[in-house]
Amino acid sequence: MIHRILNRIRYDRYLSSKLVLLLDAMVSGFATLLSILLNLAITGTHALSPRNMALWLLGSLVWSALFFLLLGVHRTVIRHATLRGFWGLCVAVVGKGVLLWLQLSFMETQVRSELLLLSIILFDMLLTFSALVIMRICMIVVYDHLIKNTKRRRSCRRVLVYGTGDKSVSLVTRLQNSPHYWVAGFVTYGSTKSEHKIADLPVYYFDSEQSIAYLRDRLDLDALLFAVYNDARDEQERLIRHCGETGLKVLIAPPIDEVVDGKLMKSSIREIKIEDLLGRPEIEISMEEIVANFRGKTILVTGAAGSIGSELCRQIATFGVEHLVLFDNAETPMHNIRLELEERFPDLKFTPVIGDVRQTQRLDFVFRTHRPQVVFHAAAYKHVPLMEENPCEAVLVNVVGSRNVADKCIEYDVDKMVMISTDKAVNPTNIMGCTKRLAEIYVQSLGLATERGERRGRTRFVTTRFGNVLGSNGSVIPRFREQIAHGGPVTVTHPDITRFFMTIPEACRLVMEAATMSTGNQIFVFDMGASVKIVRLAERMIELAGFTPGKEIKIEYTGLRPGEKLYEEVLSDEENTLPTTHDRIRIAKVREYEYGEVREATERFEELSCAVEIADMVRLMKRVVPEFISKNSRFEAFDKK
Repeated sequence: MIHRILNRIRYDRYLSSKLVLLLDAMVSGFATLLSILLNLAITGTHALSPRNMALWLLGSLVWSALFFLLLGVHRTVIRHATLRGFWGLCVAVVGKGVLLWLQLSFMETQVRSELLLLSIILFDMLLTFSALVIMRICMIVVYDHLIKNTKRRRSCRRVLVYGTGDKSVSLVTRLQNSPHYWVAGFVTYGSTKSEHKIADLPVYYFDSEQSIAYLRDRLDLDALLFAVYNDARDEQERLIRHCGETGLKVLIAPPIDEVVDGKLMKSSIREIKIEDLLGRPEIEISMEEIVANFRGKTILVTGAAGSIGSELCRQIATFGVEHLVLFDNAETPMHNIRLELEERFPDLKFTPVIGDVRQTQRLDFVFRTHRPQVVFHAAAYKHVPLMEENPCEAVLVNVVGSRNVADKCIEYDVDKMVMISTDKAVNPTNIMGCTKRLAEIYVQSLGLATERGERRGRTRFVTTRFGNVLGSNGSVIPRFREQIAHGGPVTVTHPDITRFFMTIPEACRLVMEAATMSTGNQIFVFDMGASVKIVRLAERMIELAGFTPGKEIKIEYTGLRPGEKLYEEVLSDEENTLPTTHDRIRIAKVREYEYGEVREATERFEELSCAVEIADMVRLMKRVVPEFISKNSRFEAFDKK
């Protein structure tokens, strides 16, 4: 109640000097009255008649005000008072005492003892000075502990924390002294009117949009804060929707293990994103075995500056590796990940290398210099429409580049190579998907050849397939977010199009889990959960932005792009799977290829790509990968009728 009243006044101004003068005069008069009453209580003698007492009190007020005006003590900013200001008060009080003594000489008293009258005046002066000093101290205390506190409330975002569990309470504890957030209490679902408190903060309940609007207005709320991602996912169709409809922001706090020294920075708490709500609860991974598998080793990550590659580097940096080598041809993203690793992991030994997987000499330098024991191959071109327009480059990077990395792993006795593939490699309908399938084929055939003794080498090859990752560079979500920021429309290719989604950290943990359990030459597929309808994704993002889909922000359908599928697959109909020790990871049983034939085909792919013989190259792709059937593409003409 107090903060709402103070919010309506300009308490940041200095206190009026006229008001200070009035308060000082009243304090002085009260001190005079108190000195007379105390004298009566001590001596039992009336020093002054009622008439003279009134005149003396009036004189006290007048003389005090006079000296306060003359000395200007009321103009001093109290919260910035200095010792000189207190000397001014002292002089004013002495001056008041002298004038009261002179006034007394013209008044009739019932006590003839001048010593007694002098003691009254001296006592008056002492009380006056003490009362004035105490009043100023109280004003300073009030300003520091009430006004400043209220100003903090006004400058902070007022939030309710969702839930009453341990993590929610822990979050409130971490925010107690935050200069950016003011916790008004907890909120949970229910219709009870009972009053409860946790950590000295009230617990509020909601059961409808109206109750959220009521809490927003009553508590002057700015936002609702979640401590746990799963809570946010569970409430996306209820509480989060209510917040969007009432204009209340929804925030998410980072996990406790991402908090430095128990403190939350302003940037740590952010508005909730569609990435936090989409899909299902993350797949739980036991990290102990993974960490033990990579600790003390030299790790090379190709495509280290990309979405997947950079997250792999972040996670690997926590494993206690001997040396982390980053390889990518993108200068600025590489510079950014380098700065991040230097800041977050100051004890990590790592080396950023600018290079291209298409250049065997550069790869040879990296392998020869650093001798990696494990290689994560994440370098690839991935944008379907762009690769449909530039098929030769897709082949050179995704197929030839993967071959180059795999060959160097064999040459330098790398223990394990993990290749990042995609669900678009299953029954591919576009150039990008087919190139990833060709890379899978080469890596698998090379691994089988080494197992059979057809080629020297001991490297174990692992391939991992998963669907779209949330928030990756160039994905649909950043595009939708940009369109919403510009007022729409949000463009969706088809009303029935669906995709599998997974968070980047989760995808990387699964990759490392698969790498840990692999015995070599396997293609791992992940349980991606239920597919998500893209138009529903667009609607949820519009709602989270505080707009109404179809009204304030329009959704337009633009038609399927070249090579684009309506539905993605992780496994083809001809493939079977085998279980692993993890119930969300399975091994794909796919057709085996002879290494010699695959090697010859790959060399031919390189020749045709370098010569930009697109037609011959695409025909060869369809012969090697017969399930490659183009959709909505100029390359449909090469499919067998």
